[in-house]
Amino acid sequence: MSGKPHVVAIIPARGGSKGLPGKNVRPLAGKPLIAYSVEAAKRSKLVDRVIVTTDDAEIARVAKAHGAEAPFLRPPELAQDLTPTEPVLQHAVEWLETDGYRVDIVLFLQPTDIFRKQAMIDGVIQALLDDPAVDSAFVAYPTHKNFWRKNGKGFTRLAADLSHGPRQTREPLYREDTGLACATRASVIKQGKRIGEHVVILPNKDDASAIDIHTEFDFWLAERVLAEKQRTIND
Repeated sequence: MSGKPHVVAIIPARGGSKGLPGKNVRPLAGKPLIAYSVEAAKRSKLVDRVIVTTDDAEIARVAKAHGAEAPFLRPPELAQDLTPTEPVLQHAVEWLETDGYRVDIVLFLQPTDIFRKQAMIDGVIQALLDDPAVDSAFVAYPTHKNFWRKNGKGFTRLAADLSHGPRQTREPLYREDTGLACATRASVIKQGKRIGEHVVILPNKDDASAIDIHTEFDFWLAERVLAEKQRTIND
């Protein structure tokens, strides 16, 4: 690679949400939901371009109004209810490269995750800039809870090697929150993956960042948190 690495923020925003129709452009505290992620990416001096990949012309219009690019409409087969994020990111990278733009690092932001700090975005990108051996860096929430998964007719405890005991002395587990901020090398994205083998995790202990907006209650809760944060600033 020659020259400064090209860092592209890619924000997937499908138009066909059935759980909360129109959520990506729905006003939240006076601003369309997608604007929070677009503006966060635009504030980073490490991000070269901010791309919204959508199948919806209205989402594209709103994204552009807040400073993003929406240079293509996503193919319908990549905008279904059960379409995973990975092929959507891969399509965006390959589209940009076909258009003549080299992509080195992809910053993935999910528009339903708005309670991200700016340091999260800069931190995940900087981790890849600092160490060529790192494939991905992402935000994760440390927790001392125990986790189980269904295994046939029974249940299996995950991370069973961690002993019970006071939370103050237990090694934490990490809840992956890539929607808040995840930087991955484009070479990994083009393999159809969101996260590579060699990772750096940025621990995040902000409880508000767990709000992932998909329902009416999520919207209500997010508005209350935003109002409280604003009140605290003004006090």
